[in-house]
Amino acid sequence: MGLDQLTEWIGDGAVLALGGLVVGALFGALAQQSKFCLRAATIEFSQKTLGPKVAIWILTFSSAVAFTQAAIWMGWLNASGARQLADRGSLSGAIIGGAMFGVGMILARGCASRLLVLSGTGNLRALVSGLILTVVAQASLRGVLATPREYLAGLWMVEGGRGREMLAWAGGGPGIGMLLGFAWIGLGVWIASRNRLDSRQKASALGVGLTVAAGWAFTYAMSQASFDPVRITSVSFTGPSADTLMGLINARSVPLTFDTGLVPGVFLGSLLAAWSTGQLELQGFEGAPGMIRYLIGAPLMGFGGMLAGGCAVGAGVSGGAIFALTGWLALAAMWGSAIVTERLIERRD
Repeated sequence: MGLDQLTEWIGDGAVLALGGLVVGALFGALAQQSKFCLRAATIEFSQKTLGPKVAIWILTFSSAVAFTQAAIWMGWLNASGARQLADRGSLSGAIIGGAMFGVGMILARGCASRLLVLSGTGNLRALVSGLILTVVAQASLRGVLATPREYLAGLWMVEGGRGREMLAWAGGGPGIGMLLGFAWIGLGVWIASRNRLDSRQKASALGVGLTVAAGWAFTYAMSQASFDPVRITSVSFTGPSADTLMGLINARSVPLTFDTGLVPGVFLGSLLAAWSTGQLELQGFEGAPGMIRYLIGAPLMGFGGMLAGGCAVGAGVSGGAIFALTGWLALAAMWGSAIVTERLIERRD
């Protein structure tokens, strides 16, 4: 049954939510099994080590780039309508917000996606931090923090279109992007082999990136099959988590979209993966000092993620996969601020 028939049978919204649920469940399960985590990768890198966590992150990122660009090259995706490319973007927001997010993820011991994945394994610290992050993200989008976010975002803007397409600057296209992605996969495989990562972890890391490409391709296919406008998007957590939570609190029914299926899908996928491998375990806070770090880090990620236009996955991996300028700037700021923060914490300890 094709998308056309499926949308006629159960409706556009239901198909979008179901697709988000499937993509999210695969992301959650594969991220849980591979232990994909930007924070862990930046800590290893700050120690001047190309270790297993760096390898896993590179495999995921490069896989997202390679397969997303392959989808564009094969005509399965046209990313020009994605907000990361089509809309006006904020360079100041990407830099400042990315830096705030990087600091926050070190303090909270995980980025937005990692907190959601860990929540599914029974980690109550991650669950509480994720809820705080979500509330602050919503306040930054439409609440009391929206004004400072808009001010910081407006300091340095860039027009949509060619101004945000990095491949277009170099006169390249999806073929160049695809080659770069597969070259980076080779680098990731080499680092992974040096660290003797098993085949399951390597495959899981590559699979996480593949779910990002699948999200792009699915929502584009829905935009072509649906009579109503459908936003082309992929895996992201800051905005979708905020919209899902606020929809549950403020509305009698939650609108059916890709995003509203994605968030519960990630939680469910992580939970099932942890349960099936005997890794499901309740964990709480260990002392007041550790809890304070989480309570500082989560709001920084909530505000920073909304300012940057997404989290480490939404802006960094999904945005990076389509070579959006703001996505790459946000990712660079996250890496830089996380490394500096980790080194400062090490010196203090």
